[in-house]
Amino acid sequence: MITTINIPETTDQFTELLHRVQAGEEILLAQNGVAIARLVPIQPHTQPRIPGQDKGKVAIAPDFNAPLPDHILNDFFNSNLPNP
Repeated sequence: MITTINIPETTDQFTELLHRVQAGEEILLAQNGVAIARLVPIQPHTQPRIPGQDKGKVAIAPDFNAPLPDHILNDFFNSNLPNP
């Protein structure tokens, strides 16, 4: 179940909202009726991470560490973007 609550109402109800989230409810926080954030319970990992389980599924290109071509480097060094 999803409940939408406007932010001014959350000040007095924050602890209650957290208990509801812990119980599995999803709470949308809204500002002037527009949802801007969502409170959801954190789901625990269902299985432990196993080192090496993706072995053979990832390929790294032989030129991974090779220098970038000049035309790409020039885009970095001669950018037309304004300085911050």
